[in-house]
Amino acid sequence: MAGPLEGCRVLELAHIMAGPIAGMMLADMGADVIKIEKKTGDDTRRMVPPKVNDESAAFMMMNRNKRGIVLDLKSAAGRQAFLRLIKTADVLIENFRRGTMEKLGLGYDLLKCINPALIYLEVSGFGRTGPYADRAGFDLIAQGMSGLMSITGDGVTDAPMKVGAPVTDITAGILGAMGVSAAYANRLKTGLGQKVDTSLFEAGITHTYWQSAIAFATGESPGALGTAHPLNAPYQAFETADGWINVGAANQQNWERLLSVLELPELGEDIRFGSNDARMANLPALVKILNGIFVRKMTAEWLERFEKEGLPAGPILNIQEMHKDPQAVARNMIVDQQHPTAGLTQTLGTPVKFSQTPTMIKYAAPTLGQHSTEVFLEAGFSNEEIGLLLNE
Repeated sequence: MAGPLEGCRVLELAHIMAGPIAGMMLADMGADVIKIEKKTGDDTRRMVPPKVNDESAAFMMMNRNKRGIVLDLKSAAGRQAFLRLIKTADVLIENFRRGTMEKLGLGYDLLKCINPALIYLEVSGFGRTGPYADRAGFDLIAQGMSGLMSITGDGVTDAPMKVGAPVTDITAGILGAMGVSAAYANRLKTGLGQKVDTSLFEAGITHTYWQSAIAFATGESPGALGTAHPLNAPYQAFETADGWINVGAANQQNWERLLSVLELPELGEDIRFGSNDARMANLPALVKILNGIFVRKMTAEWLERFEKEGLPAGPILNIQEMHKDPQAVARNMIVDQQHPTAGLTQTLGTPVKFSQTPTMIKYAAPTLGQHSTEVFLEAGFSNEEIGLLLNE
């Protein structure tokens, strides 16, 4: 069975992370994504180590399920070839700085004249409008300016801390894929394409829903709380006899389940902890009590007790432990793939499952220019034209 976006052709001019993630998401859902690289390739090819048989592990992760071609958009022949490809494309993805495509003579105003049905995704640091539209943007910068770094950390020191994963890059890519999918659905109804514009800055802001709600309501900015929740307690990590455990007693029912597991009914009668409001107001005292209890038993024993009681809880896994977790394996989130030069490698699976149009990992990331001849032939280029393009 084909993926839900089977038949949708995407040209990806994006590099590094946010744009390529958008392309990867669309490719996983069945779109034919053609990654167009410069002669030296996407910069992610040089984000090494690690390498697998001389192939960048980072590039392979971001660009699976895509076909790859090389095209010099600064040359007249390269631009003309691109314009021929755009005629039959449904989507274009780019994450250059504002004005780059216009300088190449390939801006949206020109492309929409050639292909009025084109959906044009722009992913940038701050968006294409506003006072920061011309600024370069990176995940670190976006995390700081979106407020994320002010709410991340142990809550003890004042030093700002970024989220370990490049969440604004990744989220911007997901938002871009969501926007393209919505625009594609609209095009199926109207026949018209449009521009889709999202940014790392806005992606970061979307992660502050709870904290922004608090700030809007109180007029004060909440700070970092370590693993704790800004609105519910107890909902955080606790140290056990042999490691750590996350406990989600985030409502009154789960609080009562926790008391049952801990065999501490007296805490339920303590006025300081009788309601979520009270627990939040007295969180340091509550955490001190719970810390003294959780260190008495091993993580596995606590997890077994919590599961019997139906209380949300889980271990804190490192990346390799997560890769081996039976739920991650059962959900096909760890996938083997055969790369033409790296050989048998692994990648992460697709996080959205469809009952009728399943997603799948069909092939590994392309080597540089791997599908150039194939794609150009499909587009009607002669062997002579292809030879000239490949030898530029």
